[in-house]
Amino acid sequence: MTAPSTFHEEEALAKAYDARLMRRLLAYARPHAAVVSGALALLMLEGLLQLAGPMLTQYVIDVAIPARDVALAWRAGFLMIGALVLSFFCSYGETMLTALLGQRVMQQMRLDIFSHLQRLPVSFYDRNPIGRLVTRVTSDVESLNDLFTSGVVAGLGDLFTLVAIGGLMFGTDWRLTLWSFAVIPLIYLTSHLFQRAVRTAYRDIRAKLARINAFLQERLTGMRLVQLFGMQRAERQGFEALNRDHLDAHLKSITYYALYFPAIEILSSLALAVLIVAGARRVEIGSLTVGTVAAFIQLSRRFYQPLQDLSDKFNILQQAMASSERVFRLLDEPAAVADRASSVVGLGSSVVGRRSSVPHDNASPSTTTDHRPTTSSEGVTVRFEDVWFAYDRPHAADGVSAPAEPEWVLKGVSFEALPGRTLALVGHTGAGKSTIVNLLLRFYDPQRGRITVNDVDVRAIDVDELRSLIGYVQQDIFLFAGDVLTNIRLSAPRTEAEVVAAAGQVGADRLIRRLPGGYAHVLGERGATISVGERQLLSFARAVASDPRVLVLDEATSAVDSEIEAEIQRAVRVLMAGRTTIAIAHRLSTIVDADEILLLHHGQVRERGTHGELMALGGKYERLYRLQAGSERLTA
Repeated sequence: MTAPSTFHEEEALAKAYDARLMRRLLAYARPHAAVVSGALALLMLEGLLQLAGPMLTQYVIDVAIPARDVALAWRAGFLMIGALVLSFFCSYGETMLTALLGQRVMQQMRLDIFSHLQRLPVSFYDRNPIGRLVTRVTSDVESLNDLFTSGVVAGLGDLFTLVAIGGLMFGTDWRLTLWSFAVIPLIYLTSHLFQRAVRTAYRDIRAKLARINAFLQERLTGMRLVQLFGMQRAERQGFEALNRDHLDAHLKSITYYALYFPAIEILSSLALAVLIVAGARRVEIGSLTVGTVAAFIQLSRRFYQPLQDLSDKFNILQQAMASSERVFRLLDEPAAVADRASSVVGLGSSVVGRRSSVPHDNASPSTTTDHRPTTSSEGVTVRFEDVWFAYDRPHAADGVSAPAEPEWVLKGVSFEALPGRTLALVGHTGAGKSTIVNLLLRFYDPQRGRITVNDVDVRAIDVDELRSLIGYVQQDIFLFAGDVLTNIRLSAPRTEAEVVAAAGQVGADRLIRRLPGGYAHVLGERGATISVGERQLLSFARAVASDPRVLVLDEATSAVDSEIEAEIQRAVRVLMAGRTTIAIAHRLSTIVDADEILLLHHGQVRERGTHGELMALGGKYERLYRLQAGSERLTA
């Protein structure tokens, strides 16, 4: 089995540091300014406390010991112990505060990403693999957590410590300070080479991780297929290759760290050797005290530690920049459908109680008119007016000219679905039947023409309000891992008694009662613990519980047996009364009683009429119906 294609690969980071991205990241820390201030204060106090040890050492060696003042030496020792204890509590408090900051920022960012993902159009998910999106919410956000816990705040603390130690060293003896800093150019060069190598390694790690996430999501979702075709060995080999690549990428980064830290340690030791040689000569001639040299040795060690840490924190910054670029690119994806609707008809407005102009190329303005039916169970008038739609608009890429016309899935489709009547859509696979439903639900918008509900363009209706009008029973049922009651009710504000009544109308109640726990029975992921037919009954009950004004049935009884199908058909006839019904039919025998049938062929309405009229026409519908009837008799 081949590894996932570049469809799952991570994008390369354009810049090692981006001030615009950093400003957006810091905006997440702004509500926690008190936590940031507290952590910075503790870090600065800890940095100042690092000066106590060298200063007390110099004092004891140069003053207490020559004066043979044991009491003074004891006092200096107690002060040093006190500084160490206080430094411990500062380090503890700083660690707790930065961890709290990182967790709060991570919590808010994950919530923002998930909320935004729910608002994105379906077309976004057509072109983005789920594994990549999971990586955004998990690994990328975790990298940003590292930035706040170990990066920005701690880095500022390191900078303050460097300035404080450097200032004290220059104030004590500037010549010895210059000898102490002699190896800094070598440390900078080593750190620069390390940062470049590790940056590439981290990017490779993220690419490999994204491929693993994508591979796992796809294979776990299709595990039945894997087992059905005996693909376990091949899939294991495929995962083993991805896992090995991920391991190799990590080992490469570990190798860089294994080389870097000893190199910095050697250079730091070289700096100490230079300092001792330079200091010994001046002590010999009497221009420098032994205590000053001892203090400089301690200060030098304390100086190079944060300098080494800053290099590591720069790598954390690079990772955070790469992750933030991907996260904010996701957050900047336009939730076009919801935004356009909200800007025209606000939340809570009557769906069919106003008309408004639509901010769209092909939408025409209209005046305000109340078309609201008198009861919620009454249907609405749905019209498609010369609708053209293509999933992919033409675009130029890699220097290749774009095609003159997109590949139209619908071409000039026009029809009217009226309250209390049933409109059936038939045609071969790919004719455009499901696309019509997707446009009605505003998963996509047409490139030409318009769709109206009671003469109101759907692009002028809040998308949540529009979808609340429609009860959609799909052929491919999706159920959440949760109890039956929640799966039927979803967002509909229905009591348990109303849900039970809805289930009883479609014959689902007796099946649910047989489940362990009844309506409290917890379903497996995607409803895997119940049969396909039972899932379809629950989907029907879900649509009924929402009390829709438009029923959309996509071969809604294809997975149930004949007895249950007859029961559902009886319930459907009751539910259809007064409502607008659009039925997608693959078996033409199920829609012979429809008020109007549209036969779609290559995205166009080729024939329309009742069953009798279309049979009398002797066209494509008549041939298709006789072909299916013959197949059903042979099967029987």
